[in-house]
Amino acid sequence: MEKNTIFAGSQMLICKPAPEVFNAFIDPEQTVNFWFTKSSGKLEAGKTVLWEWEMYGAKAVVDVLEIIPDEQISIRWGDKKRRVDFRFTPKSDNATYVECIETGYTETYAELIAVIRDSTGGFTTVVDGLKAWLEHGIRLNLIGDKFPSGK
Repeated sequence: MEKNTIFAGSQMLICKPAPEVFNAFIDPEQTVNFWFTKSSGKLEAGKTVLWEWEMYGAKAVVDVLEIIPDEQISIRWGDKKRRVDFRFTPKSDNATYVECIETGYTETYAELIAVIRDSTGGFTTVVDGLKAWLEHGIRLNLIGDKFPSGK
């Protein structure tokens, strides 16, 4: 992670092994069950993919900076090219602590607070959906229901 004291983040204990949780973020066939609706491909270091949220007509270009299998995924994404580090820390053979940390904000004051609040809420929704999907096989549709009248 970049040295930066300004960040948005979310975290959650997922009661599944680290390789399974890590794969849920790498493999778009898994990720569509709790985050975006479409991806141009699997996350691989040095690759650029496109994520889509079709219900909102939204897209994000994602540059994959680094992959440490079963430990960390680092990307830059969106118009602002903010960095996001996804960390996977095993807590036991069947439990993984997931952290999503976004840095690289250029906004200031009230605008910065609003952006951090939005990002923190978004990543919280992602990890909540991840937990339901991996632990219980339930696709909650949290992202689609977050803004029912569109974003």
